[in-house]
Amino acid sequence: MSTANKIGRGYAKFMLYFWLFVAILIFLVVTYMAITEGFKKWSFHYVFALIAFLSFIVRRWMMRRMERTVAEIEERKSSQNE
Repeated sequence: MSTANKIGRGYAKFMLYFWLFVAILIFLVVTYMAITEGFKKWSFHYVFALIAFLSFIVRRWMMRRMERTVAEIEERKSSQNE
């Protein structure tokens, strides 16, 4: 594995957990603000937590899909070389 590929995988993993952290943080902040100032005013902001969580889910799904694809390609290359 090349250095650029290792850096790319590290960045992808960082961004994966970044979106999970953002979703949790937004959820907690909006919940606190909704309790202190009223749910009517802050309830719409839960949409942002949902969007961040969906970004986490989609990134995780794409990372797993890409890992399977890379594994299949490497398997085909190794079977062709034999």
